[in-house]
Amino acid sequence: MRLIPHILAVSAAALLMLSACSSADPLTGENNDAADSGDEPREELVIGSQQYYSNTIVAELYAQVLEDQAYSIERQFEIGQREVYVPELEAGAIDIFPEYTGNLLQYLDSDAQASTPNEVHSALGEALPEGLEVLDFAEATDQDSYVVTDEFAREHHLTSVADLAELEDLRIASNSEWEARPYGPAGLEEFYGVELALVPVEDSGGPLTLNALLSGDVEVANIYSADPAIEKNDLVALEDPESLVLPQNLVPVVSANVDEPARAAINELQQRLTQDELLKLNAYSQDEQASPSDVAAWWLEEQGLLD
Repeated sequence: MRLIPHILAVSAAALLMLSACSSADPLTGENNDAADSGDEPREELVIGSQQYYSNTIVAELYAQVLEDQAYSIERQFEIGQREVYVPELEAGAIDIFPEYTGNLLQYLDSDAQASTPNEVHSALGEALPEGLEVLDFAEATDQDSYVVTDEFAREHHLTSVADLAELEDLRIASNSEWEARPYGPAGLEEFYGVELALVPVEDSGGPLTLNALLSGDVEVANIYSADPAIEKNDLVALEDPESLVLPQNLVPVVSANVDEPARAAINELQQRLTQDELLKLNAYSQDEQASPSDVAAWWLEEQGLLD
């Protein structure tokens, strides 16, 4: 049967109108909403984190903010310490990693002379291997700190790390990597004349480290300064007048695969990460026993950072 030309024209017009009103491909039936809306997934980015709950929460913040901007994210969380993940960063296997300025600088350059947050950030940018950069650092810090119980501090009149030099046979609970850190045994001896025997506890200042201190298995513990457990347990973080521990502001390390829109989204988030907000994130995680994903989603919604 021969079709009349004007019917063909009407049919073609109708097909075009249907195509305009729907994102489905008229030939395959597949939906192309993402392509039409401009929300198609971008190149996949890999985000890593340390084996430390607070670091994983921050990594999850980055992941959810970027997913909200239509980036495809692969999570490689709870990797471990720098000896494990820094080579992965250098090899290009990880694109974004939340780090701490002073510690990473001393890992890369143990002779670094920087001391202020800005100086440390600048020196870190210069010390990073080719292909890696740092974005803006946050106000929030999570310092390695030498912590004792309130009872022990009162008994021995302790306010500063230097006061430990008057005591003998002291033990510290910390990750085993502490022995090789500039603020570990060598730094304590050089700056303060303090000797501490390591009792390895491999949970990055977490519940096991806290329990070792509270139970009396050790006299000192390396607990990070943004841990709510310090206040909750009336612990004393000893002062560090010689700045043995450099400023440890939160900072993202990124590869060349991270484009400008992604960097801008992360930097906006960094501006919101004050010390109080980091403590709030960590406290919510502990009080609610919430997963990093749930903690990050709660905070990002509260901050209005998700569209």
